[in-house]
Amino acid sequence: MTPHILTRAVEAANQAGRTALIPFITAGFPDKALFWNHLDELDKSGADIIEIGVPFSDPVADGPVVEAASVRALSNGVTLGWILDELRQRKRYRAPLVLMGYYNPFLQYGLERFAAEAAEAGIAGCIVPDLPIDEDGPLRAALAAHDMALIPLVGLNTGEKRMRSYADKATGYAYLVSVLGTTGARDAFPPELTQAMQRAERIFSVPVALGFGIARPEQIETMPVRPRAVVFGSALLRHLDEGHSASDFMRQWANK
Repeated sequence: MTPHILTRAVEAANQAGRTALIPFITAGFPDKALFWNHLDELDKSGADIIEIGVPFSDPVADGPVVEAASVRALSNGVTLGWILDELRQRKRYRAPLVLMGYYNPFLQYGLERFAAEAAEAGIAGCIVPDLPIDEDGPLRAALAAHDMALIPLVGLNTGEKRMRSYADKATGYAYLVSVLGTTGARDAFPPELTQAMQRAERIFSVPVALGFGIARPEQIETMPVRPRAVVFGSALLRHLDEGHSASDFMRQWANK
């Protein structure tokens, strides 16, 4: 079986001798027009996969930076429908796109309708932080009908049995949360992270991406287990909100 496009994106970076880069940006942030400029820059500046956040009014897994970006996007009238409509009208990006959002907007939109329109818009997969594996059947089936991945989120406290249940269904890549808590850049990682990374790498057949708390390349250079992919969101959003460019942010990660 041919690997999923998301798997291939991570593997291509690894074969080139580097960690795959997965920036996260909230849709419509800092405003509707600038968002597309930033998305274009991320795509041209070395992103291997791009995660687009779907703003939601109750983002329970998000830290203050991502939550503030979500609130601002909602105030600017950003909706799931707007994201999909705009993406359908735009060119395809070099980097595969992943939507990261909470279950309620997808459910309210209609799972089959959402999956069909997301596929038309060039979406390769979804991450849904508040959807446990025991309840993800309908969305997983709707996405699979269009060859889109439902990317699992696992954490430091995910036991081996539970992790294997995610691994049995995983496509694309797996997302390992580096800390217990919400998103946000951090200065240090907990000591149990290495063991969790080793466990995830052993159990999952798809690549494992490390996210939550990633801000600088130096953080991963000294890790005993180098992640195959890294996700960074809060640090990038803060950088953009200060008026800097996405390409400047990506440049620090070049060849890492």
